[in-house]
Amino acid sequence: MAHAYTPGLKVSSREIVRKIRRLPIKGDVFPEVGDMVQPHDIVARTEIPGDPASVNISQLMTVEPYELPDVVLVKPGDQVEKGQVIARKVSFFGLFKSEQMSPVDGVVEMVSEVSGQMVLREPPTPLDVEAYVEGIVRRVLPGEGVVIETAGAFIQGIFGIGGERRGEIKVVASSPDEQISASDIDESCAGKIVMIGSLATSEIIRRAEEVGVLGLIAGGIVDHDLIEYLGYDIGVAITGHEDIPLTLIITEGFGPMRIADKTFDLFKELEGRTASINGATQIRAGVMRPEIICPDPDLVAELKDAPDSIDTEEEEDAGGLGIGTPIRIIREPHFGALAEVTGLPPELQMIESEAHVRVLSARLVDGTEVTVPRANVEIIEG
Repeated sequence: MAHAYTPGLKVSSREIVRKIRRLPIKGDVFPEVGDMVQPHDIVARTEIPGDPASVNISQLMTVEPYELPDVVLVKPGDQVEKGQVIARKVSFFGLFKSEQMSPVDGVVEMVSEVSGQMVLREPPTPLDVEAYVEGIVRRVLPGEGVVIETAGAFIQGIFGIGGERRGEIKVVASSPDEQISASDIDESCAGKIVMIGSLATSEIIRRAEEVGVLGLIAGGIVDHDLIEYLGYDIGVAITGHEDIPLTLIITEGFGPMRIADKTFDLFKELEGRTASINGATQIRAGVMRPEIICPDPDLVAELKDAPDSIDTEEEEDAGGLGIGTPIRIIREPHFGALAEVTGLPPELQMIESEAHVRVLSARLVDGTEVTVPRANVEIIEG
């Protein structure tokens, strides 16, 4: 029987999850292997270099570059404050004096007698990396970060916006296909991660923002509502860095979309528990999916005595397609549709683009039989 190996969306009540928490540049790492960490524990810290500010001393003070030593009052490595005199020129026996002030607070990085430029480096910005989840440190990456292992419920979405947040799960929708209204988001939702049913409208998102909701989980969203809320079209960029006060995770696709029963039932079980969420999404060149991680304290405690099962090279899990495998279609014309594999023909078939690819047959939830390229589906793993 033919097989295809595709990334799958996980929906699991018991999953071991490993998160790499890494600094963008070298810094200090605090935990040791075997340490238990909490979500807000700082596991690594560094400083991001400040922006450079270039001052053309030669031009501003009408001197030749080789004359800079005669007018510059500071040297590389000196701390300067905004408004401090960094260069002074005196002429006509002291009758005329011109001065150049520092435009920023910072450190003198370079004074060039070739270009006549002085480069000032603004103060660095401290950057802390938190653990994000409760778990055990399985690896320490010297100067870079750690690998944290946790255990509990793990749900991946198909699309999201907004970064990492943590809060209590609250289910507002009464069924997987309910479409709630903005008025259903009230003060009881403040500071929580709220499951809102089949559709996230711009009105609901704005209401959630007003109330102070940390996260919204919905089956679908209409693209113009997303653009209206953000104020721009995100295109194919990596999401997760939007300047918004909440995180939105879509579990099924675009448009009003019934949430998969298994996903909805799991959220009902998790109601009242605290979860970590991240809306970061990347479809191309290294798939990254939005996620909801809800550690189980008992399962996390068991990890302390469990053997280390991490390979030297972290690898993404892969799943095999088979008859009956639950899938989600991730390309038009059936984008976001849930289905079940009914056939895996081994021969290549021509598709609309005239490319010859491996395909599969699947039965949609409404009973419709479709044929789609295997690369256009994701396995829904349990």
